[in-house]
Amino acid sequence: MQVIDYFSCDRPEYWLKQIKKSDWGAGQFLYQLLNENRLQSVVGENPKVLMLTNEDELVSFCTYSEKDDIQPTHLTPWIGFVYTFPQYRGNHYIGELFLEIEKIAKNEKVHEIFISTDHIGLYEKYGCEFYQIMNDMNGEPSRVYRKQVD
Repeated sequence: MQVIDYFSCDRPEYWLKQIKKSDWGAGQFLYQLLNENRLQSVVGENPKVLMLTNEDELVSFCTYSEKDDIQPTHLTPWIGFVYTFPQYRGNHYIGELFLEIEKIAKNEKVHEIFISTDHIGLYEKYGCEFYQIMNDMNGEPSRVYRKQVD
């Protein structure tokens, strides 16, 4: 397994088609944003789209960016668009992407990362702790978690 960044990989068109195969609305939205070159307009400058791959198979993906679906807010940076394909679930593969994000955050001197979700009990496995309920861009309440980076 290998973690690659969509924006610096050799075959972005191939990996974009793999992202499109996700069966999740937010995954389809990420595909649309990437396909239309609009991701930065939504999540800020210099986002990362990290992908865990198994040779030519996309296992899991997520973003690391200045903003996510909780806007406006002073909280930054965010992990977003977290997805693992069904055949790979239950193996904690997203943890590989989170470790890569922690490395990036440490290099950027970031001490905490945020994630917005409706899940309870999922991100706690990766060291995230509940922070507070905040409204997303649609005005819907969302659970915001914080991950401390040492």
